[in-house]
Order: sequence, then structure tokens, then C-alpha cells
Amino acid sequence: MAKIDDLKTRTDDQLTDELAQLKREQFNLRFQAATNQLEKPSRIREVRRTIAQIKTLQNERARAAQAQG
Repeated sequence: MAKIDDLKTRTDDQLTDELAQLKREQFNLRFQAATNQLEKPSRIREVRRTIAQIKTLQNERARAAQAQG
């Protein structure tokens, strides 16, 4: 799972790329879970939380930019 400090140092483009990659992984994990081929069930939780952290960071940055401009 990505650390929040690591995510904070990334640019907006890097966060967007990471988010897209994690959403693809989450999609694949859902299919693996549905077909009982999932090796690490805890990975679903990690991915979901990392997605939430990235979205929170993006929202915070958008609000900060809106407040300045």
C-alpha cells in the first residue's frame, strides 16, 4: 500500500496515472474474487484505500487551487 507521504510528493499527473492503474487492478481483483481465484483477499482492501487516499489528495489540491484563484 502506498504511503500517504509518498503520494503527497507526486504530481497531479502521476496521481492520475496511479489512480487509473489501481482502478484496473481493482477491476481484475473483483473478477478473481468472483471466480474464486483470489490469492490475497487483503489486497482488495489495500487497493480500495489507496484509491480513496489519491482521490482525497486530488480533492484537497483542487480546493486549494480554487481558493487561491
